[in-house]
Amino acid sequence: MFAGKHVNVTAVRRKNDEIVFYEVPKTSANWVRSLKKIPLVRGVVGIAESSAKGSQHLNFSIEAYAEDEAQEEGSKSESQPAKKQAPSEEPKSGWSLSMLFGVAIAGVISFIIGKVVFTAVPAIVEELLFGKAFENVIVHNFIEGAIKILFLLTYLYVISMTPLIKRLFQYHGAEHKVISAYEAGVELTVSNVQKFTRLHYRCGSSFIILSVIVGVIVYSFFTWDNLWERVYIRLLLLPLVLGLSYEVLRFTNALRETPVLRYLGYPGLWLQLLTTKEPTDDQVAVSIASFNRMRELDGQPPAIKVV
Repeated sequence: MFAGKHVNVTAVRRKNDEIVFYEVPKTSANWVRSLKKIPLVRGVVGIAESSAKGSQHLNFSIEAYAEDEAQEEGSKSESQPAKKQAPSEEPKSGWSLSMLFGVAIAGVISFIIGKVVFTAVPAIVEELLFGKAFENVIVHNFIEGAIKILFLLTYLYVISMTPLIKRLFQYHGAEHKVISAYEAGVELTVSNVQKFTRLHYRCGSSFIILSVIVGVIVYSFFTWDNLWERVYIRLLLLPLVLGLSYEVLRFTNALRETPVLRYLGYPGLWLQLLTTKEPTDDQVAVSIASFNRMRELDGQPPAIKVV
């Protein structure tokens, strides 16, 4: 999936080797665009918007995969293969607008629930294990942060072992390679793209680890009297932590070419060792096709070959 100035495009390779596209105009309500200009607020709004749109694109790819599997098993499903569409049209994946809206809402709700669980559980575990061991709030927060990171790394490692998620992470790596090759100004052929790293400074994975680090700092300014107050404070401060993490991510991205300061973005790059995998040539070709289609719909010269 690639996001351009005017359209978001996802490319999927079907079992018959045809590459099909899911193209959605990049539009937002006026009030959303206004909120995205406000520091701290824009991060939370952007995350919610990305979760909603990302869920739609991911479900399109899952739908195509399921359809191919059904056809391969001799299913008599009446579903039709996805077709290319102009960005101004409703996505032709067999979904109604109400279904798309439902998927978007589900994506946002899933993100919120996941973030709440990921915020509350480490705090509860740390309180139960070390709550009475010492009084220093900062030490408690550091231990809580360490537990969060341990949970995160364990979770990512376990899910990355499943074939479906591993494949998803390979495409994630292919996206990064295409962007890196494009930014380097080389011709985007499969062989050229494969020479680049699968890690990229502007990846959303960096945001995850930054939110843990920023949370440790923010929570250190607050004290609590019991476990439930501790959890309540963290949930209440969650929007602030997310907003600050987004601003820190923007800051580290701006410094990625600055000596010494560029290392601020390294924790996010290290996390990408789990959230990306080395892609195959076929996967890189799909990513190049998606990038090419995005530029085409944005009115930019493709100048891209898939070899």
